[in-house]
Amino acid sequence: MILKQVMEMFELLDKPNANGNEVAKYIKARGNENVEINVETVEGEQGSTDFIKILIKGKNGKTKNGTAKTLGIIGRLGGLGARPDMNGFVSDGDGALAALSAALKLVDMNAKGDVLEGDVIVATHICPDAPTLEHYPVYFMDSPVDMDTMNRLEVSQEMDAILAIDTTKGNEVLNYRGFSISPTVKDGYILKISDDLVNIMKKVTGKLPVVFPLSQQDITPYGNDLYHINSILQPSTTTSSPVVGVAITTETSVAGCATGATQAVDVEMAGRFAVEVAKEYGIEKCSFYDEKEFELLLKLYGENKRFQTKGSI
Repeated sequence: MILKQVMEMFELLDKPNANGNEVAKYIKARGNENVEINVETVEGEQGSTDFIKILIKGKNGKTKNGTAKTLGIIGRLGGLGARPDMNGFVSDGDGALAALSAALKLVDMNAKGDVLEGDVIVATHICPDAPTLEHYPVYFMDSPVDMDTMNRLEVSQEMDAILAIDTTKGNEVLNYRGFSISPTVKDGYILKISDDLVNIMKKVTGKLPVVFPLSQQDITPYGNDLYHINSILQPSTTTSSPVVGVAITTETSVAGCATGATQAVDVEMAGRFAVEVAKEYGIEKCSFYDEKEFELLLKLYGENKRFQTKGSI
């Protein structure tokens, strides 16, 4: 259970002066020499935000010249708050909250001696005063920086697989409260759902798994004037590593800029799911896709990497 970590992180993030350095100091104080944190403030056309990247080293991870694979956990969002228009933590911040709570739990585990096999990299950004964006059926949160900047600072080449956690409430496609996962996306292909991830999801939730649908448009880069359910699969446009979206969802459409909409239990489940995946991924008990089948797919139909670009007219 990581509910304690969720509540701790929420208190750090739910304020007008929330910032990356304070979060980094808080997490670092709970860790040891196996934890490295980097914070970078980036100015955009609509303000600034703090990108934070947390490395939790595994006992057989790459950072120790080991062979275990590295899992990336990315909290996707526009902003934690919509100040000065709205006071308080907005729904859109749930992805960052879940990712940072998972990071804090992994740091706590590591410091107590439960060291995972592989490295884990958690990345997100912290902005308490982001702009809003008009969107159907409800408003989204915008971001002070563009998507290319987000992907550059949140997606690391060291990540062998990525979980992208994002609030996905502003739609009429997902009518389920909790969290759901996407099929695996790799090199422009939408692949079959990972059986291993489904089994972990069933264990964490105690319920039947919920998989959210993806259209081909969803896995193309922002800026091509096509529909996107949200930014949850944008990391897949800049990496060859497999990416799975972890969507925090609701039964009704909830605006990304809505306050008072965070369900702590749902955020906790999504973060706990990420922690459980991290445990099993490093010991090769969790695969995001079938590598042999993907090789056959490429032989039969060729590469699909054009969908990782904005296309051409």
